[in-house]
Amino acid sequence: QVQLVESGGGLVQTGTSLNLSCVASGRTSDNVWMMGWFRQAPGKEREFVAAINWSTGTTYDEDSVKGRFTISRDSAKNTMYLQMNSLKPEDTAVYYCAVSRGGSYWVASNYRYWGQGTSVTVSS
Repeated sequence: QVQLVESGGGLVQTGTSLNLSCVASGRTSDNVWMMGWFRQAPGKEREFVAAINWSTGTTYDEDSVKGRFTISRDSAKNTMYLQMNSLKPEDTAVYYCAVSRGGSYWVASNYRYWGQGTSVTVSS
């Protein structure tokens, strides 16, 4: 089992920044291959935002956040981050971190463990 706790969300204005954190605990050494950020806006399906290979640090970004969002991790702290810059109203969503043991990194069903989510609201 892996437990995930996100933090760092909030209400911000367009063009500003937020840094989300996700702390993993439990049997992380056995279960973590890829960690990712997904988001779900009201009335929409959950969508992929970014992912990071936990051992190599290789990152993957969804096209709409390239150049604005940066995913990173601190292995010693079992913590993943999402630095979000130049925020737009369309970034408004609940952001979830998740852990995958394999499969395509952009597919939510390949992620076994999920956090409870942190809300991000970007006002225009």
